Amino acid sequence: MSQSGLEALLRPKSIAVLGASDKPGRAGNLMMRNLLAGTFNGPILPVTPTYTAVCGVLAYPDVASLPIRPDLAIICTHADRNLDLLIQLGEKGCKTVIVLSSYPQQFSELKACAQRYAMRLLGPNSLGLFAPWQGLNASFSPVPIIPGKLAFISQSAAVANTILDWAQQRAVGFSYFISLGDSVDIGVDDLLDFLTKDSKTSAILLYLEHISDARRFLSASRSASRNKPILVIKSGRTGQAQRLLNSPPSLDAAYDAAIQRAGLLRVQDTHELFSAVETLSHMRPLRGEHLLIVSNGAAPAALALDQLLLRNGKLAKLTENSCEQLRAMLPENISVSNPIDLRDDATPQRYKSVLTNLLDSKEYDAILLIHSPSAAAESSNTAKLLIETIANHPRGKRVPLLTNWNGEHSSIEARKLFTEAGLPTYRTPEGAVTAFMHMVEYRRNQQQLKETPTLPQDLKKNTGRAHSLIAQALAEGTTELDTHEVRSILQDYGLSILPAWIASDSAEAVHIAAQVGYPVALKLRSPDIDHKSDVQGVMLYLRTASEVEQAAEAIFDRAALAFPQARIHGLLVQTMANRPGAQELRIVVEHDAVFGPLIMFGEGGIEWQPETHATVALPPLNMALARYLVLQALKSGKVRERYALRPLDIAAISRLLVQVSNLIIDCPEITRLDIHPLLVSGSELTLLDVSIKLANVSDSPSRLAIRPYPQQYEEQITLKDGSSCLFRPILPEDEPLLKEFIRQVTSEDLYYRYFSEINEFTHDDLANMTQIDYDREMAFVAVRGQIYDLEIIGVTRAVSDPDNIDAEFSVLVRSDLKGKGLGRRLLEKMIDYTTDHGLQRLSGITMPHNSGMIALAHKLGFEVDVQYQDGIVNLSLMLNQP
Repeated sequence: MSQSGLEALLRPKSIAVLGASDKPGRAGNLMMRNLLAGTFNGPILPVTPTYTAVCGVLAYPDVASLPIRPDLAIICTHADRNLDLLIQLGEKGCKTVIVLSSYPQQFSELKACAQRYAMRLLGPNSLGLFAPWQGLNASFSPVPIIPGKLAFISQSAAVANTILDWAQQRAVGFSYFISLGDSVDIGVDDLLDFLTKDSKTSAILLYLEHISDARRFLSASRSASRNKPILVIKSGRTGQAQRLLNSPPSLDAAYDAAIQRAGLLRVQDTHELFSAVETLSHMRPLRGEHLLIVSNGAAPAALALDQLLLRNGKLAKLTENSCEQLRAMLPENISVSNPIDLRDDATPQRYKSVLTNLLDSKEYDAILLIHSPSAAAESSNTAKLLIETIANHPRGKRVPLLTNWNGEHSSIEARKLFTEAGLPTYRTPEGAVTAFMHMVEYRRNQQQLKETPTLPQDLKKNTGRAHSLIAQALAEGTTELDTHEVRSILQDYGLSILPAWIASDSAEAVHIAAQVGYPVALKLRSPDIDHKSDVQGVMLYLRTASEVEQAAEAIFDRAALAFPQARIHGLLVQTMANRPGAQELRIVVEHDAVFGPLIMFGEGGIEWQPETHATVALPPLNMALARYLVLQALKSGKVRERYALRPLDIAAISRLLVQVSNLIIDCPEITRLDIHPLLVSGSELTLLDVSIKLANVSDSPSRLAIRPYPQQYEEQITLKDGSSCLFRPILPEDEPLLKEFIRQVTSEDLYYRYFSEINEFTHDDLANMTQIDYDREMAFVAVRGQIYDLEIIGVTRAVSDPDNIDAEFSVLVRSDLKGKGLGRRLLEKMIDYTTDHGLQRLSGITMPHNSGMIALAHKLGFEVDVQYQDGIVNLSLMLNQP
């Protein structure tokens, strides 16, 4: 869908109001009044056969009578007329429409109609939108809002109204305020793409009830979050709430995983939402995580400290030199440490002296100033003095500062002063710390987004054989595989299961046990009994033939009694894994209705409930993401560090999770995988029980919420001189190779590529180049050498617009390797890729002096447009007809 349509919606030059009315209380009357009350300077065109004029503006009897084609139309009539009016607007050539009311049975017809006429549609059941910088209030709400830098997108009109009311009281401004309604066309992802490029928007706040296209949402979110902070509140955390909201059933932890993966920050409730708005509106970016607390009382400081530590925050440590300086300006009875308690007799001057000293220091990353009502330091006077101190100090604008002025009546004026001064202020110590931790968690998510993963060496993978085994099982009508049956499939991905043998009866179990050696374990095999524990179907540490025989007979008897109709496929016999002090963990992969496959990691030996017992990640995983999943499980207590003789080997577990991720990506037929238990003793990982569920499914591109590495584009290439190299999509693990490649490119070639002098690329620069979203961008690297001694010798890149129409390309070859035909082969590969990807045009920019690139573009059919006055050359190649 077109972003140009969003331009007409969010920056319209003309607006038609269908169903405009002079009757007070009617939707068409409210809309007209709100539009006319603003400073929107384009024509507003009421459409109604009932009135000659509405609110003093000449009206038109129908859409066909409109003198111009409106950019935006707002349908305020009864829902029964929606479809007919939408058709009329389409024939008129209208670009965008807001539908205020509708009923679910109409949704598909409205969407189809909008698509037929290439119109964009906001709603239905939308409150409308505000664009304060344009003086535009195209909504039901009479509440005025002021221009600001924060954009708000809401799937709920009720929540939108609540935020509007709160923002008016706090004088919080917005760049855009958009109510999506039922999102039959325009969704969160479309708006994120638009707002990322909007110069008036510096941060984005989302209220979500559901996600309709996880792949599209994550792609747009990740792109936007690299440029602007995005905070999310997601309702419907429980199944009952999801049903109330008519949202598709999805694990709430999956939303957590998705939001983290995209580099966003989730807040949990409306109270946190208001704090988040305050923080986004005023707080400066953090450089670290250490907080310094200053208070005029121990109790509020303790409340702040408790909240900080409960949220795994970090307290700044003052050096002895700083403590000495502070002691010199404070009464002798005050002991100096963090938190700094100035005592309840602290005067405004004492606050000022301490703050001035601290602003000179760099031993913290943020300061929280707490004030409780006090006769010695009146709230407003103290606030004024501190605002003045911060404004006059050279570091005042660079240090992140939060304020908490406690009390209600006595502190209202002080908090207003802080807001007007652009300093975030909160009513409680806990609220202030929560806001600080929002910024910390956001910073952590951004760092995780750009962390360079390491590539595990010698990862085994035999996709062809695994596919063959799965196809054979499905052809035989087998959809559930147990430990014995999955062994070969897992071995193809380097996963080893403890050997198991099948016994059809107790006598065979005794015979096998004697062959493999005692002690042994017996496990029931039945596709109809999901939980072996229901019939005590697992017996461990059997040491004699008699014990094995008795245990086997008892398992069969219990199964027959409890599940008389169940199919019994005998027993599995395994030797007992000898792992003293080992820990039992569990890895489960399940299919989520919204996000597709989820990888869940937690402890074994429990009644598995993903909501409480597991941390969740979305495939594909690399080593950095897998490590983060393990650390999250440890930090949240989902996996408890037992301090055994051999502690958990996080790298080994991470490698195993990556192998599981690869298996799930390559084999779409696997709908569920359960490794339970996974026995961990140091770096020794033993898979005791593994089960897989299969289904006949095709590998849909949207099966995974995040597009995995597109291995199908790997290609061995022979160059002019007979040397060969591998062309492949770039990987996040390529960052060090890319850095070394750029080091071997001359400054002249870099200048041709980047149009400026570049001395060094930062980690963030390189992370943005290597950790790409394959749905929106492609970079092919030419790689040569052996696995332990690889080097990148060339790169071509194409970044497409959100509409997948135009892509901007670039090519860079190592300066000492020119003349081998490498640049041409790379660009030809990119042309083939972008053509297959459905793009209409490939374009680029170079300089008039870059004769090699211009000559290559000519040979490959590009249109070359030299703009000497601007010092650039535009290159353009048509790929597919629109």
